[in-house]
Amino acid sequence: MKTLVFVSLVGLFLHDTTAVMHSLRYFFTTSSEVPNFPEFVAVGMVDDIQVGHYDSNTKRVEPKQDWMKKITEDKADYWEWETERAVYYQQSFKVDLDNFKQRFNQTGGVHIVQVMVGCEWDDETGDVNGYDQYGFDGEDFIVLDLKTMTWIAPQQQAQKLPQQECPDWLKKYVNYGRSSLMRTDLPTVSLLQKTPSSRVTCHATGFYPNRAMMFWRKDGEELHEDVDKGEILPNHDGSFQISADLQLPSDDWGKYDCVFQLSGVKEDIVTKLDQREIKTNYVNPIYMIIVIIAVVLFLVTIVCVAGFCLYKKRNGERAKWKHSNMFFIFTSGE
Repeated sequence: MKTLVFVSLVGLFLHDTTAVMHSLRYFFTTSSEVPNFPEFVAVGMVDDIQVGHYDSNTKRVEPKQDWMKKITEDKADYWEWETERAVYYQQSFKVDLDNFKQRFNQTGGVHIVQVMVGCEWDDETGDVNGYDQYGFDGEDFIVLDLKTMTWIAPQQQAQKLPQQECPDWLKKYVNYGRSSLMRTDLPTVSLLQKTPSSRVTCHATGFYPNRAMMFWRKDGEELHEDVDKGEILPNHDGSFQISADLQLPSDDWGKYDCVFQLSGVKEDIVTKLDQREIKTNYVNPIYMIIVIIAVVLFLVTIVCVAGFCLYKKRNGERAKWKHSNMFFIFTSGE
């Protein structure tokens, strides 16, 4: 079974500005014959943070952030309203799935329709961008209208979130969760290495938001060769992590440093490439052999000492028994 993953590029940012590109995305997944998985799942994301969830098993939209509960102060029936919309989407996308299966002459088996709709808003310039994507069985799906010779979405349901409605709600959500969404948490940066000959990894974890960059420099210039940049990944506590690998330099290590930049924070976190600061779990095989030999000798010594003590104890008991027996014979003879 193929899996479709929607990836959105929020865009580049300048690390010395406090401007933030906010985003609101809805992910809808309709499936058939997928074991232990709801037929329909809807997830709402604000700035890549999950804020709401609905599936065909629970049949109710539930908030995933405490600050999202504040929205009932302005709209008391908000969650009921969202649930009604989710039920409508569930029915609508079920029809889409059936239509796709008929179009491709497919009946049984596992099939998945995924839809992502949303918008982005720059809180400094006010610019708004909207988007929607359709996917069927792991492939992006669009249809060519032969009458107009234009590419269009296969169903009108791909336009379920009006362009004006999306940024309006996005601004409301950002206002409700401003204290959480607009916070900045600096990371812990470490240099890691598996073996003395492997690449050096610069790893930053615990930062927020996820609009961050990491790269290696040599003599103050960003390196593009011999560098492997990783993606920003989420941590279990809502923060993020990122890493960048550097091929071991053949020249002076003092020329190299790792730079971490976080949106909204003016100062970079710069970590010099210093072999003394590298953390590793690597153990030299020679040292390992020495440790094993030392452990074996220690165990042999313990066994020998225990055997000697046991031997002495047994001989002492025998000598004591013989002495007692001789005393008994001697006294009996009298």
